[in-house]
Amino acid sequence: MRACDVLVIGLGPAGSSAAAAAARAGCSVLAVERKKVVGLPVQCAEFIPLPLSSYAGAEVRAQPIAGMATILPSGARAERAFGGLMIRRDRFDQALARTAEAAGAGLWTDAALRAVDTDARCVRVSTAGGLREVRYGALVAADGPLSQAAACMGLARLPVVTTRQYTVPLLKVQRDTDIWLSARYPGGYAWLFPKGGVANLGLGLDPALEDDMKAPLDELHATLAREGRVGTEVLLRTGGPIPVGGLRERIVVGRALFAGDAAGLTHPITGAGIAPAVTSGERAGVAAARAAGGDDAALAEYEHELREEFGPALERALAARRRMAGIWNTEHAMDDAAHRAGWIAFPEYCS
Repeated sequence: MRACDVLVIGLGPAGSSAAAAAARAGCSVLAVERKKVVGLPVQCAEFIPLPLSSYAGAEVRAQPIAGMATILPSGARAERAFGGLMIRRDRFDQALARTAEAAGAGLWTDAALRAVDTDARCVRVSTAGGLREVRYGALVAADGPLSQAAACMGLARLPVVTTRQYTVPLLKVQRDTDIWLSARYPGGYAWLFPKGGVANLGLGLDPALEDDMKAPLDELHATLAREGRVGTEVLLRTGGPIPVGGLRERIVVGRALFAGDAAGLTHPITGAGIAPAVTSGERAGVAAARAAGGDDAALAEYEHELREEFGPALERALAARRRMAGIWNTEHAMDDAAHRAGWIAFPEYCS
């Protein structure tokens, strides 16, 4: 039996940030990650906004991003400033995990959560050395959109879109991201994020509306290759789920706090989730440390702060998803006006 003040499930940006914050608060901290190597495989377009750049050292940065171009179904192109950084996501996650370890957190990798007993404040974890039990004072669940911690607690699974992404050679220097809105991508969109000499080319779809992701992505890849923008070779294939249902009904369950994707903080329209993961992780770590010390008011404060800060933007995005839900797989799905109301680059989105 292992015991700790704060147990963290997941070592993505939210989990590592929580582990570091709780360790700095003087708690004994254990963080459990199911992957053998933190950050791998990468399942991300690898863009972060400029305010998060302080978390990305030189070894993490790939290239700056100056703007975003949105291509509507008619082919009309709208451009806007949209500063940020392309990062090497595996290195980003690994740097955050090293920071947590340096702060005093213990890290277990290749360790899968099997059961959670919230009454006894105990979990079972499958490790290379066998099944281990860990008792905790407070728990931070930061294990992604398909949170095993939530499943073990009997909580509902978050609604998701599915993504598919290719890393391809980039043949022309590019400083802006490209976004394609089309009936071909129901419930989502397609993207190209330049990353030095390569680009992340991908799309997201609502699996309830369309389950074939390969054909539309291959079509987009072939089009860009014919235009001489990208090479024909696919260097890497990846993908995964992105939560699009907004915040969980309950972010705090007993002494368990949800953070990042597991809390539903990912933007339901853009899929952006790294910045809120880091922010919520840091706050969850502080709140968990206080709760482990007997300050239960910290739990309610954490939930209130997240809902107050992120709730309005998430609700606006959910309203846009509801508007778009009525046009997919209809003739209106090719109307520029409909997509302008459903995408953040246009003023109609906030109306």
